[in-house]
Amino acid sequence: MKKSKKAKPRPKKAKRRVKKPTLKVRPAPRLVPEVPTLPSYVNESPDTPAQPLAQAGAALRRSDPHAAFDLCREALGTDPQNVDALSLAGVAAFQVGLIDDALNLLRSAVSFAPKHAEAQTNLGNVLAHAGELQEAEAAYRAAMAADPNYAEAAFNLGRLLELAGDASGAAAAYAQALDSNPAHDLAQQGLGNAQKTLGQLAAASDTYQALLARTPKSPEARTNLAAVLQELGDFEAAADECRKALTDAPDLAEARYNLGIALQEQGRFEDAIDAYETVLAAQPDNAAASLNIAYGLQQMDKLDEAAQALDRTIQLDPDFAKAHVNLADLHLQRGDAAEAVAVCDEFLASHTANTDLMAFKAIALLDAGEPEAAAALINFERFVKYSLITPPDGFATMVDFNTALSDHVKTHPSLSFAPQSHATREARHSGELLSEPPESRESPIAALEIAIRDQVDAYRTTFGAHPDHPFAAHAPGALDLSIWGVVMQAAGHQIPHIHPAAWLSGVYYPKVPDVVAAQAAQTAEHAGWIEFGRPPDHFHNQTQPDVRAIQPAEGLMVLFPSYVYHHTVPFETGGTRISIAFDLIARRQAKKQEC
Repeated sequence: MKKSKKAKPRPKKAKRRVKKPTLKVRPAPRLVPEVPTLPSYVNESPDTPAQPLAQAGAALRRSDPHAAFDLCREALGTDPQNVDALSLAGVAAFQVGLIDDALNLLRSAVSFAPKHAEAQTNLGNVLAHAGELQEAEAAYRAAMAADPNYAEAAFNLGRLLELAGDASGAAAAYAQALDSNPAHDLAQQGLGNAQKTLGQLAAASDTYQALLARTPKSPEARTNLAAVLQELGDFEAAADECRKALTDAPDLAEARYNLGIALQEQGRFEDAIDAYETVLAAQPDNAAASLNIAYGLQQMDKLDEAAQALDRTIQLDPDFAKAHVNLADLHLQRGDAAEAVAVCDEFLASHTANTDLMAFKAIALLDAGEPEAAAALINFERFVKYSLITPPDGFATMVDFNTALSDHVKTHPSLSFAPQSHATREARHSGELLSEPPESRESPIAALEIAIRDQVDAYRTTFGAHPDHPFAAHAPGALDLSIWGVVMQAAGHQIPHIHPAAWLSGVYYPKVPDVVAAQAAQTAEHAGWIEFGRPPDHFHNQTQPDVRAIQPAEGLMVLFPSYVYHHTVPFETGGTRISIAFDLIARRQAKKQEC
């Protein structure tokens, strides 16, 4: 591999855009843990024989848990081990807020009958409500083992895993619920949400559309479908789905917000602002809507109004980093670089080493006439590192390892063409490659994870010499890892971007086209190379920065601070370029970002 010291500056585009927040997705209704599922016999007609349990079920249906509890107590007076009575009494106790009593009753029920699926599910619901998530998961799985066809246990497990951030596990649970009950609307919506989180956009679209074919008046499903269509770049169809959702649910703020995004992407800024203002009227603290209003005003060259909207956004959410970036950029647009730097410094004083503001400060410093300070902040030589790795355990050669990795990425079910919330253009981008549990991951991904961890450990040992720098001085302790793949062919590239939620990022190359590998460092084109330091065209900086370009090579791993702007130079010739990008994220805020 070869490194270029300086790449040829690129002319600025006339049309600029301000960074806007990611689309919002309407989640499935939160049935769990707030409302425990009731045993199936509770849904029987109130005209059933006047037995205490039938009457208790009827009392629960009419929201009279006190009467239900008294009837269950009557049944337990003659049969203290009656599992149905214990389960119903537990539900009744939960509904009146007696959580400990509900847990005691339900635990008694499952101790007498461990294979009672309804009682296990109700126990799981109350445990989830109490924050005992591992025990709740165990209860749901016990219910599923007792009765694989009991859809509610699988559905509630899916909700639990979705809320815990395990989209892969949630998708599997929702799919099992649908196997048992194909008409389970909430499970189908949950499956679509999990598929979208996993980056399986085509599958998510199919799931939502199947639900809408069965239940046309489902505004939540239409809103979620609109979000997927926006990811796929079909903004007109997304806007149409949002309007349909609003016809059935005029107050659904997420549908109105996503309508604003779709209109905004079509350049209809006045209409988009109207949508966001409606959201703000219903949700006065919605900072994302306020930020997008500022974006639209700036696009219409209403800079004073845009500044007021940004001030309002920051008042709503003083920790909203992107609002401060856009305010700093507005100062650059007005020619006041010193004020742009001041905005960055003010935010960084209370949000040390924030990725968004460190990235923009380097841009603003150049316009402020401080190139040395900008260079020190980015510091390619100190912080951008690269090396060839050796074959991991289980692979005889690097060719074997890279072939296995390439095949895994090329066939991954989450590959989508140029999803809009990521930086990939004219190429395919995968979802999370670590979505499977460690014990079931494909061997090349498991081996790559070990190789990344080893390289990161070595990288961190160099920080003893840089305690003065905010990036090194504020390195997180425990780090979570997120990995995804990009498959490029002719015209494929990535636009300049950073990884806002991460601390350290990187890329590994298992496959590089011959034309990319054969280029000389002295050429100005660098087709297919990764380039660092060039900001996006939508910012209003006037000074071109120095950039560094690194030539990909099969087996090469590159590590760099997540606040350094980077992009892929397009290449037009044949061949396939496969890269596997990754983020190291402070454990409590782990969230995959674009690359």
